[in-house]
Amino acid sequence: MKNKWARGIAPRYFSWIVKDQLAISERPGGYARNHRPVRRHEEILWLRETGFTLVVSLLPSPHNLHAYEELGIPWSHVPFSPTVAPREVLPGLYSQLDGWLGGGERVLLHMEELGDRLMGVMAGYLLHSGFPGSPAQVIGVVERMVGRQMGPDGRLIVNEVFAPGEPG
Repeated sequence: MKNKWARGIAPRYFSWIVKDQLAISERPGGYARNHRPVRRHEEILWLRETGFTLVVSLLPSPHNLHAYEELGIPWSHVPFSPTVAPREVLPGLYSQLDGWLGGGERVLLHMEELGDRLMGVMAGYLLHSGFPGSPAQVIGVVERMVGRQMGPDGRLIVNEVFAPGEPG
């Protein structure tokens, strides 16, 4: 039996989007000046010990990717910079998520912090997946899952990807 520290610690702001299949969090180790390599190590250990089979980073840069490799967690990097239009990145990401989840992967998706943009990406994914309801209703569902309100950046992502009358 492993002791508490060998199991690691959950990433900050960890939230399930699809129970036991798809979760989101802040970047393991924290964001920007708050990033701590020791905490990153503990959080990646927790992901591995909890059965995650893939970490997907949406960071514009390749930060942390080496750490996943070092601890034996497969990763994918899908850069989603604030300067890139959601329609250029998200349809491809959503197709990849469909494949990973359909193949039995247990996926953690992260950005620098769990904020409006990541919440918008996940609301868009739920709509893409056929989750019932209007974009506004699905935004409300994601807000309840995460425990915070989605601001204009996240809502803009959902609206750009799922404009009225256009398929998602």
